Amino acid sequence: MRTLIRNGTVVNANGAVAADVLVDGETIAAVTAPGVFPEADSIIEAAGKYVLPGGIDAHTHMEMPFGGTFSADTFATGTTAAAWGGTTTIIDFAVQAKGTSLLATLDKWHEKADGNCAVDYGFHMIISDVNDTSLKEMESCIDAGVNSFKMFMAYPGVFYATDGEILLAMQKATETGSMIMMHAENGIAIDQLVAQAIASGRTDPVHHGITRPPELEGEATSRAIQLAKVTGAPLYIVHLSSRHALTAVAEARDTGQNVFAETCPQYLFLSLDDLARPDFEGSKFVCSPPLRPKDHQSDLWRGLRTNDLCVVSTDHCPFCFKDQKELGRGDFSKIPNGMPGVEHRMDLLHQGVVRGEITLARWVEISSATPARMFGLYPRKGVITAGADADIVVYDPAATQTLSAATHHMNVDYSAYEGWELTGRVDAVLSRGSVVVSGGEFHGRESHGKFLARELSQYLN
Repeated sequence: MRTLIRNGTVVNANGAVAADVLVDGETIAAVTAPGVFPEADSIIEAAGKYVLPGGIDAHTHMEMPFGGTFSADTFATGTTAAAWGGTTTIIDFAVQAKGTSLLATLDKWHEKADGNCAVDYGFHMIISDVNDTSLKEMESCIDAGVNSFKMFMAYPGVFYATDGEILLAMQKATETGSMIMMHAENGIAIDQLVAQAIASGRTDPVHHGITRPPELEGEATSRAIQLAKVTGAPLYIVHLSSRHALTAVAEARDTGQNVFAETCPQYLFLSLDDLARPDFEGSKFVCSPPLRPKDHQSDLWRGLRTNDLCVVSTDHCPFCFKDQKELGRGDFSKIPNGMPGVEHRMDLLHQGVVRGEITLARWVEISSATPARMFGLYPRKGVITAGADADIVVYDPAATQTLSAATHHMNVDYSAYEGWELTGRVDAVLSRGSVVVSGGEFHGRESHGKFLARELSQYLN
């Protein structure tokens, strides 16, 4: 089966060019000047549209246990929603519970995902129990194609790792060439601030943000960077939200240290004002790190332009307002932490192009090419070129759309961007050559997605 995508503008991280794309089976056979291949089994007309590599969301949490409940999207619903929004690969997190093994955890997440994903997927591993066994098992995870390990400086008693435990894991990462990912917030200090707020009757959702100040994200980020420097380990800061943390990352990168960072659309577009919405509506915006005052947004956009922020992921971890977010009525500390976003990342970042915050090529770089390189998937993923997987998005930059819970495909009962009018919309999506979205309809299937055993980060070779 050969498919020709013709008359479009092919956009890669290195720029845009008028070109046709010939797909043969699951891979891209050729990228040519327009008109070289006049015939194919199927024709997709892309005149006036962009032809992009499929988006890669390197930070999602499908079916994640948190606070006595689970994130609302299954691998089936979450990857279907991803496809609707032009994301053709996710990297989710297998969550080690204390007292369990990393390999058993990986098996458990394979059971959740295998045969249930509409697009391709990989895994990172969350390490919550650092000991001799889990440190040794990191090597086996790498052999199984899972070579990035997330740790937490937050959530004492659940995921929290001490500086000593982080150092041990970083030493193993240095030894093996793998990547440590860090949730960088000072959880010990935050827990004290949270307890003080609750005791004094400050229980509304906005206090989730106030008790997790940006200074404590900046401090933890700096500490993680120093631990990485001492051990020689590469470090990837997840969901960076504040200028304080960004300053620490930029300073480390300026010295040549292998420190990388991602941010998320919610930090680029939403703010502490949303957490302060009345009638418990602010609970919809509870995530960690929290939304920041609006004046942090310009710093984050600048970080994306300077490459001190090199990836935009979603940290997609949706909890329904009814019955889940409502668990925290009267006590913000009991609100499940997480927001929906996997469906709208590409569209929201396109608004950055529309507004002149980033270039067209940079949009593709931060949403697809860099995550592919960062997590060992390039050039199979993240680029429109001969030999790559035919993960392709035909994107109409002139179309408009209104975001709403009534029309999105994520399994959650609210939209963080309800009523927002956006410029640009996905027109068609191919995953390994199969059309999964076209003409406003979903044509994919839950069993289509394949597990991706990843190579080591190509930024470290």
